[in-house]
Amino acid sequence: MKKGNEDFIKKGDPYILLTSMGLVFTLTMVFVLLGIILVNGLGIFWPSDLYEVKLSDNRVLIGEKWATDLKKSQGEADITRSQLKIGNRDIYGFDFAWFQDKEVESIVANPELVLIERYEYGNFYGYIESLHTESNIYDKSSENFVDKILVTLSMVDDLKEEFVDKRKEHTDLLSPLNEIRRGSSLLKMNEEYLSSDEKELLSEYEQQEKDFLESNNHDIVIIENEISDLDKRINEFFITVRTGDGIEKEIHLKDIVRFHQPNIMNVFSKTIHYLAKVWEFVYDGPRESNTEGGVFPAIFGTVMMVILMSILVVPFGVLTALYLNEYAKQGPIIRMIRLSVNNLAGVPSIVYGIFGLGFFVYMIGGSIDSLFFADKLPEPTLGTGGILWASVTLALLTLPVVVVATEEGILAVPKANKEGALALGATKWQMIKDIVLPNAMPGILTGLILAISRGAGEVAPLMITGVVKLAPAMPFDMEFPFLHLDRKFMHLGFHIYDVGFQSPNVEAAMPMVYSTALLLIVIVVLLNIFSIYLRNQLKKKYKTSSF
Repeated sequence: MKKGNEDFIKKGDPYILLTSMGLVFTLTMVFVLLGIILVNGLGIFWPSDLYEVKLSDNRVLIGEKWATDLKKSQGEADITRSQLKIGNRDIYGFDFAWFQDKEVESIVANPELVLIERYEYGNFYGYIESLHTESNIYDKSSENFVDKILVTLSMVDDLKEEFVDKRKEHTDLLSPLNEIRRGSSLLKMNEEYLSSDEKELLSEYEQQEKDFLESNNHDIVIIENEISDLDKRINEFFITVRTGDGIEKEIHLKDIVRFHQPNIMNVFSKTIHYLAKVWEFVYDGPRESNTEGGVFPAIFGTVMMVILMSILVVPFGVLTALYLNEYAKQGPIIRMIRLSVNNLAGVPSIVYGIFGLGFFVYMIGGSIDSLFFADKLPEPTLGTGGILWASVTLALLTLPVVVVATEEGILAVPKANKEGALALGATKWQMIKDIVLPNAMPGILTGLILAISRGAGEVAPLMITGVVKLAPAMPFDMEFPFLHLDRKFMHLGFHIYDVGFQSPNVEAAMPMVYSTALLLIVIVVLLNIFSIYLRNQLKKKYKTSSF
């Protein structure tokens, strides 16, 4: 028996058991984390039933069941509490209400209860009493009352789109005038110190403004009148609603995203609603301080930043690794450089952010502004945070990862292959281009995968190099030059931080945190899957690689 125990230890079986237990524990933690994110992130889009709760103090609450709580007390019976999401923030000033279950006199799931999603003040829970249009008033007893509201809401959405188009047309028409006024205002800031040429230029601006208004005044007045008429029409459509405790208010249809009656919806209609909410989350922009709506600008900014970072980091990482392994004479200096590169991977990310702000934004960006955008100063163009400098900063942060992985790929290329190419008359560069790089490509892509995984989730450097809570315009659009590297951008990682810790209503925003975290995980996984696919294809092509 003793000998058997000794053999068991000598064979290393305890260590195998420990490592397997460690693997099981790690995988369990990962799956538990993903499960929590999945349940809390995807569950918020399913339409829950609404309840009207009457309490013993004559309060009447309407909302969704949100949570339950068992409160332990000494010397008394345990108290069970329930929480409702009651919405109506513009009326009550808060979104949630707790009550003790013993206070409940009745709970009713009235089929007439509605949930109205609004662009401001969150959801409204209650009853719809009447619909007001341009020419008619319909009360809830009217035939097909709900259908009338849906049709009217669709018509108001069309009017809103027409209103937006007219505003854009008005903006485009006044765009030349705004440029003229901008140039004029910059000169007027120092009017007392203008040279004769600058005074002449100011006079030209004033004459251009006068000529523009004379030639376009008629069109401007027509569009402004159309915009005013549309605004008046849109504001004539509203509904009268009532809360559980009898408070009535008017909600304009222009302020409504959608409404539904979950208590009378079947599984099919709830599934359609669920898919529509998921699509809204992925495709639309945020609202209500990022706590509601979608995250498309953040998705776009994250993916675009990762792509720009990858384009920047891979060439420099590969060139650095090639120099260190193929061209540099190995010695103390190269060993020190390689050690420094490895140590850079452990530098806190915020340090890279501070360096990016000082070197890339202020020094390089400020110099570019002085040389090429002097006419726009003191308003900075590249001398302020933007997606370009954020991508460059993250490229610098992930550079050590790419260098190390590329070096491993280069070292894995059989030495005989390189010597054979040189023996056949190939130059050093031809040997690197045709033998080393193709065979090391799986290692390069491994470095890229690791860089994407780290870069996509970084937040600290971005907060000071270009990411913002809400970006008015995305870095890529259909306006020339299409790619606007100077623009600020939104990012999923920062969105999670902002909604989870900076939101004025953190409790209501918590589901959005889980949903955004799940989406960030999905994007990182998809980017990694694509890179892994390329790496595997290269493995098949270059079987001599040991990766």
